[in-house]
Amino acid sequence: MSNIAQSVVPSGHSKPIGRYSPGLSCRMTGSSRMVFVSGQVATDAQGTVLSPGDAGGQAEAVFDNIRTVLQAADASLSDLVSVQIFLADVVRDFPAVSAVRNRVLGEPAPASVLVEVSRLAEDGCLVEISGVAIVDDRPGAAR
Repeated sequence: MSNIAQSVVPSGHSKPIGRYSPGLSCRMTGSSRMVFVSGQVATDAQGTVLSPGDAGGQAEAVFDNIRTVLQAADASLSDLVSVQIFLADVVRDFPAVSAVRNRVLGEPAPASVLVEVSRLAEDGCLVEISGVAIVDDRPGAAR
């Protein structure tokens, strides 16, 4: 991998089910970085699905996992500029997931995509979210 991109693998994070990094931190020009967070689902470090059947509970766990990846890259949820949300059932799960999303993401709200998919890769998961953050690494920059 080039010296402008570094894999982000938080300690205690569940093992990916394929060949990918939970996150990737990429140096941009100047003092900025982009952090790409791979799709996160509601699993613990052992891969156990959390909050089975509860989209709101799963969304909480997913945002906790995203927060963990971002923190390992010295970033935070407030650095997110884009999120992509995948739901197994939009009609049933959107209200609960949206409530969590609106509570944990600050202003300005990131650009967003929400789609319904026929199935997620992990059995029992109802929600998957990926994101992109931009981090200003200048000393004293607002975080």
